[in-house]
Amino acid sequence: MQQTVSRPPAPWRRAWSFVRPDRTSLVGILLLGTTSALVLALEPLVLKCFFDALIARAGLAPLMGIVGLLALMLLAREAVAGLLEWLVWRTRIDINFRMTSATIDRLHTLPLSFHQRHSVGALMAKVDRGITGTVTAFSTVFVQILPSIIYLIMAIVIMLRLEWRLGLLVLAFAPIPAILGARASREQVTRERRLLERWSRVFARFNEALAGMTVVKSFAREESEKHRFLKRVDAANRLVMRGVATDVRVEATKNAVVVIARVTAVSLGGYLIAAGAIPIGTLIAFLGYVGGAFQPVQSLTSAYQTTRRGQVALKVVFSILDAEDTVLDSPDAHDAGPLRGSVEFRDVSFGYGGRPLLDRVNIAVNPGETVALVGPSGAGKTTLMALLQRLHDPTSGSVHVDGLDLRSLKQRSVRSQIGVVLQEGLLFSDSVRSNIAFGRPHATDDEIEHAARAANAHDFVSKLPRGYATRVGERGSTLSGGERQRLAIARALLKDAPILILDEATSALDAESESLVQEALGRLMVGRTTFIIAHRLATVVRADRILVLKDGSIVESGTHAELLRARGYYASLVDHQVRGLIDVDERAA
Repeated sequence: MQQTVSRPPAPWRRAWSFVRPDRTSLVGILLLGTTSALVLALEPLVLKCFFDALIARAGLAPLMGIVGLLALMLLAREAVAGLLEWLVWRTRIDINFRMTSATIDRLHTLPLSFHQRHSVGALMAKVDRGITGTVTAFSTVFVQILPSIIYLIMAIVIMLRLEWRLGLLVLAFAPIPAILGARASREQVTRERRLLERWSRVFARFNEALAGMTVVKSFAREESEKHRFLKRVDAANRLVMRGVATDVRVEATKNAVVVIARVTAVSLGGYLIAAGAIPIGTLIAFLGYVGGAFQPVQSLTSAYQTTRRGQVALKVVFSILDAEDTVLDSPDAHDAGPLRGSVEFRDVSFGYGGRPLLDRVNIAVNPGETVALVGPSGAGKTTLMALLQRLHDPTSGSVHVDGLDLRSLKQRSVRSQIGVVLQEGLLFSDSVRSNIAFGRPHATDDEIEHAARAANAHDFVSKLPRGYATRVGERGSTLSGGERQRLAIARALLKDAPILILDEATSALDAESESLVQEALGRLMVGRTTFIIAHRLATVVRADRILVLKDGSIVESGTHAELLRARGYYASLVDHQVRGLIDVDERAA
């Protein structure tokens, strides 16, 4: 039996899920648009009646009645137009918010590997332009299509009933703008796709340059980066201008068709009036319908073009929503519950991008034990901790906490019980208080201050202009590296997690601050399972156990003293670091 392969629904059908909650508003938009189209379709007829009555000298009262009716219709149309615009914008904002919410939620749940492959600037450009293009397409379709169709049908019927010869003349010209617009849409879609790609690359580099401004300035590359950015923007703008030139030519051609149709209608209408076949009011009504007949045709063409461009934007949005999530909670995953802190890696192997990083690693850590991971860069130390947080899943093997496979637990319930201090003490553009309380937003001021004191941060925080209410700038740019790191340590300590990960947590501290923080960490690590990643081996000598990683495998394990006596790889690392200090002392002597 042939297996049926399920296909994802068409993009616009999928996108309807973002629009469905506003279906009542959409019905209102369609009704208001239809009302506006009906009033617009009747307006030339009222003008015809006015001029026919004027020529027939029907008297002042009928003329004033017709003028009053016309004024009432025009005022009603303006009121409807105002309400329509307000409702359209409210609906657009609602749809935009739902799409933004879904996209941002997806970006937060996608695995770390996705964010490592995509730059922040490119993702922001895709989110902004993709959602804006999609919402614009939706609003254009609902505002233009049905009212345009209704008006076009009414205009054709009325024109043919008023004077079939003039009606056929106008209808002969009407399809031409639509044909021109449809042909131009192919180039517009290709252009839109290329522009999205270019702007993504432009803002990807721009974001990197801004984030790395210290490096840019240190290497005196400001002018180079500026010219690189402006050169790419200029290239994108040239593509825009070539598209604008094409659009202008197409629009001018369509307008010329309308002008020719008007002139031809006036000529034929004038001839028919001179021959006594039609009254002058009929020609005036026709001149109104000439523009009216072309306007909905052009609106429908514009809606078609916008829909084609919107499909490009929609694909960009779905490229994020449909991105593969390799680290999903299983359907039967459950909350971890309070953890004791037992951790075990069982035959864990992991590779990324075809490059093996870990090879059959086995580690068993008891609750409350402090384990240090040392070894050269690229040995797999940080990767092990990423697997413990389930930022990745092992290629083979499994990671367990309290005897439970991480894949059987909900990720957030595990991560909420792991405190982390990374090598770079990244802070948010917020107050000191908010940054420390990031893992426990409802912590009291006393708890925040206690964590800051334990991390040796309280003294310098107290000297800031507004103390704990001081904003630290983007990524903590107003603080020194050591100050940022101490706030990051305070943040992890306040979380009060049963498992701590300290990834070069003291690398940015001076010797005095490091000593104080190490004392504080020594007290606070009691009763907690702690993993310390360090290149400065002086920070790991008091660990209960030191694991030496090299080329993705554990090559040695033991206490500091045991590993020194073994005279293996760890001892050689210690010798290299100590010899550097001894050599300096000898040269100084």
